Amino acid sequence: MIRKATLLAVLSTALLAPMVATTPGAAAATTRTSTAASARQGLSLTVSAITPEWAKGQADVVKVSGTIRNDTGAELPQLTVRLRYFPQRFADRAALETYQADQTDATLPGRVSTQSSVSFVTLAAGASMPWEFTLTPAQLQLASFGAYPIAVEVMQQGWRRLAVQRTFLTYAPPTQPKLPRNRLAVVLPVIDQPHRADDGTFTDDKLSAALAGKGRLADLARIAATAPKAVTWFVEPSLLDDVNAMVKGYRVTSAKNGEASRPASAEASQWLADMRTALAASPVVATPYADPDVTALVHQGLDALTGRALELGAQKAGELLKPGVQASVNWPANGLIDADALDALAVGKGSAQVRKVLLNSTNLPPQAAAATTPATPATPATPPAVTPDAATTLDTVNGPVTALVADSGLSRTFEPGESSSTVLGKQRFIAETATIAAEPGQTAPRSLVVAPSRRWDPNPTLVSSLLKTAGTLPWLTLTPLDSIKPAKTPTPRAGLTYTDADRKEELGGKYLGPVKAAWEKAQLTSLITTEKRVSSFDSAVLRLASSAWRNQTRAGRAVTKLVDGKVQATMNKVSITGADPDRPRTLAGSNGVVPISVKNTMPAQVTVDVEVTSNNPRLLRVEPQPSDRLVIGGDGQSGTLQVPLTASPSGSGDATVTVQLKTSDGRAYGKPVKLTIRTTGYTGIALVIVGAALTVMLAAVVTRVLRRRSQRRLARAARTRESETV
Repeated sequence: MIRKATLLAVLSTALLAPMVATTPGAAAATTRTSTAASARQGLSLTVSAITPEWAKGQADVVKVSGTIRNDTGAELPQLTVRLRYFPQRFADRAALETYQADQTDATLPGRVSTQSSVSFVTLAAGASMPWEFTLTPAQLQLASFGAYPIAVEVMQQGWRRLAVQRTFLTYAPPTQPKLPRNRLAVVLPVIDQPHRADDGTFTDDKLSAALAGKGRLADLARIAATAPKAVTWFVEPSLLDDVNAMVKGYRVTSAKNGEASRPASAEASQWLADMRTALAASPVVATPYADPDVTALVHQGLDALTGRALELGAQKAGELLKPGVQASVNWPANGLIDADALDALAVGKGSAQVRKVLLNSTNLPPQAAAATTPATPATPATPPAVTPDAATTLDTVNGPVTALVADSGLSRTFEPGESSSTVLGKQRFIAETATIAAEPGQTAPRSLVVAPSRRWDPNPTLVSSLLKTAGTLPWLTLTPLDSIKPAKTPTPRAGLTYTDADRKEELGGKYLGPVKAAWEKAQLTSLITTEKRVSSFDSAVLRLASSAWRNQTRAGRAVTKLVDGKVQATMNKVSITGADPDRPRTLAGSNGVVPISVKNTMPAQVTVDVEVTSNNPRLLRVEPQPSDRLVIGGDGQSGTLQVPLTASPSGSGDATVTVQLKTSDGRAYGKPVKLTIRTTGYTGIALVIVGAALTVMLAAVVTRVLRRRSQRRLARAARTRESETV
């Protein structure tokens, strides 16, 4: 009796007083420990059904059923499956969390039902037996609306506990006045990691498995097919883009196997079709393209990538999923953001402007919770006594932005590792939402947001069951995320909380430096074209900035190297020809022109400015010219600029000039090229020598002509004298 009294006192304290919450990881670890202990004992207990899921009246009969299995290798005699309960509802969510997390005897319900039990004379080795018993709220002395602790245990010979499974029973009798129906927005993410380097090359073939059978993305499509239309979906557009690239056949490259071709994927085509059908009438939000690490980009001076990702994300989602997809709501990596990143999102224009953010509760805690020690994975913050409204307002440099704060406790119920079974997970969700509804002082509906982890691997049965149940609970109303707005008197919050530990999780400068260089070069391939077309590498570079690389930067660097090589190869298609340093160009005289040719093997026409600078102005001077711009057609055409140069008259020799190609807005394109110019400096002397030589030659010719004429005259005179003599 003393032992029972002690246990009852401990449990009463746990239920009536707020307690420190345990992290989901710790809860899961404890559950796994309990399961492992049961496995070592060799008897497993499963709760497979609780119907109805909650009781409405004192006389309602609730049936609890399941199975026990004997894996001890020996017969087990005198077994009893029985119910434990306690007739005091959970005082608050902290007490509920503690009951689930603390898997010790001290927190087990202190009473044993004499009516709700099943006995087995013996259970043979390797055998399984179903069990079932019933209960009523009157039997358990449940008096008021709320969630109550119950547990099913297997006892041998009345004293040795072989297994126990905790769960909840919610009692919801008619209340006066009626409880407000809280508004619940469920957000489900369809976010993956990048699978391509440039648009034509996959770096892995993991999508094939994820899209088929029981793959993660196939499971998400199954959930979408049956989900209520009030559920809001966050879809990552580069995933749609990757899947769409598989529809027509694709190439996969790897360091080990090189490049290989893959046939068109029927699974990819079917998955896209299924998602378009399932989400046709559901609210959909597009994440920025490739889900970039927004805070990291802002901290590393790459704000422009964020804006481009928002624009491209909205565009691709509209093309590949359905028209009119929203892009004005941002869900940052881990649900965490700081003031600088929020400002960067808010100052965008058009589809690149964000007006709402979806945040983790640790990023924007209630004001009272902020005074306590900040939460960590090992020591989570104590849940507030009253659940705050999900919506509030944050100030930015471009006006107010609505912050929607996900409820961490409710969100965890959608995670696959939170519960050992769908039935128990559903009972936890019902109990959690009922406890919120029963919190004191509530006179108007509050807003709640559920948002599981962004790259989750869901249990389709659990998630679909929770969504179905949420739509039937009389104290909840399912609503789209877009309908959640700040209350007239919002919950006071402490402001954005972004710790040094959060900052360390970002992609760092060492990783993003090469990404920035690739981005800048990619923009040049656009700016060099006459039409200033959007860079074909935008999507590739944005994939490099994905938050998915946070925990796998080594793989991200390998992809960055591939993309940078592709960008550089494209830049090299516009180049100076004849720039061989071993073949100097000769300037014959003190002045003249030197031709510089530029070749364009891009398909598009380019407009390029050619800047020529003398490296030794005393020896060689570049003269001004009307224009240094060339417009060159694509596909191998060339253009030539005649550059006027003047050499110093006092000397001769080799001089160098630096030739830099530039875009029309003055940005350097590629590396500068040095050309060697050979000057002679002898043009005036050469003219004198040639003139003198010509004069001498002319004088010699004239003398010779005159001599010949004189000789002819003398000959004629002699002949005349001879004639006269005869």
